[in-house]
Amino acid sequence: MSKKILTLLSDYGYWGVELTGPMVKLEAAGYDLVFATPKGQRPVALPPSYDTTYVDPPLGMCVTTPEDAEQVNSIKDSPKLDNPRALNDWIPERPYFSAENFLRKLEAYYARLKEIDGELAEYAGILLVGGSGPIVDMVNNQRVHDLILAFHRADKPIAAICYGVACLPMARDFNERTSIIRGKHVTGHCIEYDYHDGTGFIGTDFNMGPPPYCLEYMLTDAVGPEGQYHGNFGKHTSVIVDYPFITARSLQCSHEFGDQFVKVLDKGLRRYGW
Repeated sequence: MSKKILTLLSDYGYWGVELTGPMVKLEAAGYDLVFATPKGQRPVALPPSYDTTYVDPPLGMCVTTPEDAEQVNSIKDSPKLDNPRALNDWIPERPYFSAENFLRKLEAYYARLKEIDGELAEYAGILLVGGSGPIVDMVNNQRVHDLILAFHRADKPIAAICYGVACLPMARDFNERTSIIRGKHVTGHCIEYDYHDGTGFIGTDFNMGPPPYCLEYMLTDAVGPEGQYHGNFGKHTSVIVDYPFITARSLQCSHEFGDQFVKVLDKGLRRYGW
């Protein structure tokens, strides 16, 4: 089996431990992380995610441990992140209906996606890292959706944490338009964890205030009556496996998230947390 994990991060900032937590567990199990971002820029950790004095407003406590800060600092300046693959150069853009020679361009788009299905054979799974950045350039990014759908077609593990989970209800076949998590059990950022203010990003001084959507509501609607969203508010962690999906609520779950991802890959785990 392949020992590579395609690891997708935002160009607008990732939460440090949401990368390092699963990364440490995956690398210890012999997996190599291959990094990609939407535009191929070097991913940057959000500063609060390696600040041990930062108090998370909804939780009212410092959320970055010295151990996690040390791991984040070790990777954020590492050459490992220097040359991520650019989705803009790899995954085709679906043409507008108004495009000249639309049908030929649409056929070329689908032909390229079929080639990518073959290229992804070298990967054992995909990891979608969270933080506020994905709100900007991953959640409603057609190229990200097509990557997720390719792993879904291949029945390979799809792991997402925090706002990385928000990509899942948006990744839908262009013709069927049905949620791939319909009928599934998932977790993600619960409404109690949503900021009232201070949703910021790397590379811009824009403060969005609260996030632009409530992820809990998105997930609840997307799984439908046959599935279930699990917020597990009040519990220290919330990690759910309903194969092929491994989802985690937020940063506190990062290490457990990594443990369960490895168990899915190596032990055939298909259900956990529900």
